[in-house]
Amino acid sequence: MSRDLYRLALTVLHPGFEGTSAPDWLRRALGDGLGGAVLFARNAVNAQLVRQLRAENPAAVVAIDEEGGTVTRLEVLSGSSFPGNRALGVADNVDLTERVGRQIGRMLAELDLTLNYAPSADVNANPANPVIGVRSFGPDPGLVARHTVAYVNGVQGAGVATCAKHFPGHGDTVTDSHLALPTVHASREVLAERDLPPFQAAIGAGVRSIMTGHLLVPALDPSSPATLSRAVLTGLLRDELGFDGMVVTDAIEMRAVAAMFSPGEIAVRALAAGADAVCVGLCTEDSLREMRDTIVAAVRDGTLPEERLAEAAARVLALSGWYAGQTALRDQARADVDPGVGLEAARAALTTTGSAELDRGPLVIEINTRHSQAVDPATPTGVTAALTRRLPDTAMLRMEPDGELPPFDERPVVLVVHDAARHPWVRDVVAKAVAARPDVIVVDTGIPGPPVGAAHVATHGISRVSAQAAAEWLTW
Repeated sequence: MSRDLYRLALTVLHPGFEGTSAPDWLRRALGDGLGGAVLFARNAVNAQLVRQLRAENPAAVVAIDEEGGTVTRLEVLSGSSFPGNRALGVADNVDLTERVGRQIGRMLAELDLTLNYAPSADVNANPANPVIGVRSFGPDPGLVARHTVAYVNGVQGAGVATCAKHFPGHGDTVTDSHLALPTVHASREVLAERDLPPFQAAIGAGVRSIMTGHLLVPALDPSSPATLSRAVLTGLLRDELGFDGMVVTDAIEMRAVAAMFSPGEIAVRALAAGADAVCVGLCTEDSLREMRDTIVAAVRDGTLPEERLAEAAARVLALSGWYAGQTALRDQARADVDPGVGLEAARAALTTTGSAELDRGPLVIEINTRHSQAVDPATPTGVTAALTRRLPDTAMLRMEPDGELPPFDERPVVLVVHDAARHPWVRDVVAKAVAARPDVIVVDTGIPGPPVGAAHVATHGISRVSAQAAAEWLTW
């Protein structure tokens, strides 16, 4: 009984770790029944690392955040080969989105990764949203729903499980849940019409997993964030929407929940609420042991029913079993190389006004607006590099929020901004530059503001291919 209980507790824990090889404590835990692991850019993910994990537990759910676009773990140094959700939504071609999803799935299948923590099914209803933005397919529920389905079909058609996030919808927030607890001030009726349709569509498409959002949604539960809310995870997601796949928490070290309880207490409350897997973005041996022991103690004192823990562990194993049964799909996907689809999608998403034809290297001023905590800090915007490949005498200068524009010379000027719609200071800087140089070119890699300058290019996302598409347009 005791050993079985410890094994059940380990099955529902899915930690991340430091380093580029599996630490000894993680290997031991996998051998004892740890249900999964989460990989990040810091792990320099490759097939050998995944084999290390699977050698200890072949059924482990090995997960990664490979959304494409702004959030990439596998292509963080070069920038993603795929333009990201907002760009796919702007292009609004579901066949193209499914093809992109299939190629992302193929990339994960090559590495033997079980689960992609994507797509973001959030409806970006609030333009001021600091953490979703271009990670969403857009502000319209119908558009987000159909592209969520296309993405799920693409990745899962390649034999890799997907995870719609961040339930019940992180799109109408002005707080980053990595830093504090956001509140969604919407009625149940608005949630049903705006935020839930993409998740309902994903469930209908057979999505294998759904990730909880660390969000307070008073219309659903006035006291507990969704991750810890039985009303949200069991009442709404399970009972009303009929989802029977694996529910995984967003990373529990995020301040939205970490400021409230210890990791062990968060794990117990999430499991009691209806979660099946507890994602710990960065874990240690001591933290893993504390969570395991707290879960076991909660079962023994009656706080967490053993049946609920057993059900959660069974859902983790069911997802692993589904993956094991998709070998033929992964084999087909590995052979189905579609190398141009990312650039095709990026070109289709490009929104331009005015005209430009750079024939010599410009001065590129990258205006730094700080990406959200979900984005690896090493991820490049790529615009300068893409222009330099076409115009080798391109020069670049980075401008911080409190910086000043440099004096302009005779060179063309390109301003690279991100989310101008969200940052008044960025719009002020752009206005000053346009006043000084009416021929300035503006490239916005995020949610763009109104077009300004002699030419305005919106890529609707950060990726290597989005930057290439913009550079092509500017240098025709």
